This record gives sequence, C-alpha cells and structure tokens, in this order.
Amino acid sequence: MYKTRATLTMIAALISSTAVAEELSAVGTWSNVQVYQEFEEPFWTEKLSDLTNGEFTAQITSLDQMGIAGDDVYRMLGDGVFDVGTTIADYAVSDAPGLEGLDVPLLASTPTEARAMIEAAAPMVEGIMRDRFNSQSLGIIPHAPQVLFCREEIRSLADLKNRKVRGSGRMTTKFLEALGAEGVNLAFSEVPGSLERGVIDCAVTGSSSGYGAGWWEVTDYVVNMALGGWDPAVVAINADRYDAMTAEQQETLKNAVTEGLVNFAWDAAEGGLQQDFACLTGNGDCAAGTAASMTLVELSSEDVAAARQVLIDVVLPEWAERAGPEVTAQWNDTVGKIVDVTISQ
Repeated sequence: MYKTRATLTMIAALISSTAVAEELSAVGTWSNVQVYQEFEEPFWTEKLSDLTNGEFTAQITSLDQMGIAGDDVYRMLGDGVFDVGTTIADYAVSDAPGLEGLDVPLLASTPTEARAMIEAAAPMVEGIMRDRFNSQSLGIIPHAPQVLFCREEIRSLADLKNRKVRGSGRMTTKFLEALGAEGVNLAFSEVPGSLERGVIDCAVTGSSSGYGAGWWEVTDYVVNMALGGWDPAVVAINADRYDAMTAEQQETLKNAVTEGLVNFAWDAAEGGLQQDFACLTGNGDCAAGTAASMTLVELSSEDVAAARQVLIDVVLPEWAERAGPEVTAQWNDTVGKIVDVTISQ
C-alpha cells in the first residue's frame, strides 16, 4: 500500500511539473553565422531548460530555414506565428525607424563600449518592440563588428567617394552616402557575386561573416574599424504569450536569456575582431580555418574624427527626423550620455 501511494505521489509530481512547463517555439537569425550556431541554437535547445530547472523548453529554427525574410520576423512574431523571434534590428527599421539608433557607426570601437551603448538603448528598444511589434524584448545580442571589404585599394574614407558600397543597414548606408559613396542595398547572399562582377566596389558586413562567406575571395582590402557598428539583434517574445505568464515566470525567462545567451555572446565578442582579422589577413593564428591574405587598412585618427563629425552633423539629425522627437529625446538621455553625443532637434 505504501509503495502504491509513493508511486502515485511521484506520478502526480511528474504530471504537475509537465503541466507548468512552457514549451516555446523560436525563430533565430541566419543558420550559417556564428551567432546562431554557437549561441542561439544551443541556448534554446539545451541551456534554457537547464537554467530554468525545466520550467521552460524550446525548439528553434533559423529564419532562412523557415524561408522568412529578415524584415518579416518581428511582424510574424507580433501576430503570434511563433513565440520567440530574433533578428538583426536593422532589418526592421522600415517599420520602426527608432531601431536605427540602437547601433550607430563609429560610436563604439570595443565590445565594452558597444555593450554600454546598446544596454543604454534597451528601454527605448523595449518601448519600440511593444508599440510596433506587439512583443517584449528579452535581451540584445551582438554580431561581429561590421567592417568594410573593398575590391580595390583604399587608404582613407575619402577614397569611398563615388564608389558603390553595400551597407549593412540603413544607418550605415546613410553614413556611407554622407562620406560621398553611392549606397547600395543588397541581400547578404548577393554580395559576393556583385563584388566579383564589379556591380559594387565595397561592402560592409561582420568580420566573421565576411570570412565565413568567403568575401576574401572577391576583395583584397579590409578596414580595421567597425564602420557599420555591431549589428545587434533583439531577442523578443510575443507580448500576449509573455503577459500570460506569471511575474515569476517572466523573471525566470529573462534571467535565463541574460545569463545563457546575452552574456555569453558579449563575452565571446572580446578578442573576436582580432581573431577575425587574423583569419582575413593571415597575420596571426586563425582558429576558424585557413587564413586568407587580405590587406588590413588602418585609418588615421584624423580620418576617423572627420567621419565622426559627419555622423554627428548629418547622419544623426536625418535619423532624428525619421525616428521622431520622442525617440530622439530618449536616445539623447540614454545612449547620447554614454557616447557624449547630443542630437539637435
């Protein structure tokens, strides 16, 4: 009789734990990039359950495996097509121009600086995700610094004048145009062929993405600076799903995302640029595979200072017009104070 009662108690406990477990469906970024392979997929399929003691589990599919365009991820997330969505913030700026202010070129040159800037923007991002996409931000993860790859020699940013350059996002493209380049919008997958055929002269992407996608086979020069920022991606959950959780569940989920995904991605960013340049140039050990032999271009401090002034005088005020006074004021009070920049309105 005792054994029967004990068995029934164990079964009841298992049923109870199963009943409260939250199974989440997630869509992540590109399947062939480091962020998805090393951070997103392991977190949702393995770490989440461990970090929440089985309270949450999830399955994840990348946006390209789902056949979803990057700018559709948050739209579909808000409609409840899946529970969690992660995509690069720049993909969603046509719906939410304020997201451009999350990652501004030339304002952060190290992972520490970039994280401080992006974390300062978190309240602004949270409001945008709620208002525009019916979703709750859970955290923001970085990609590799967005650097410039060019077919022909480049010695300074002045050499970009009249060159056709693919930007990694709208803010970056506007910045390149302000420097005299002709901005070109191209999907990541279309860039290598366009460079090879001479359709474009240069292109911006993450240092690790450029190496992994073989851009070094169609370009010879890479600039040693995050001209396109850090390409952050917002990890968000459908607001209806999130609001239906208890306060304790919400806190558990957010803490798990911070500990197992956000912190992990930022920690990995330390030293990542140097490792990527070792692989792109052959100067140093390349742990990722066979090293290329690109020429690394070092911009002068005067060149960088002049470009930063163009950013402040031209690019940011144009963005403020698109984002509106409320978002601009919030940016000034948060990100602006971190980077010592105030956008005039």
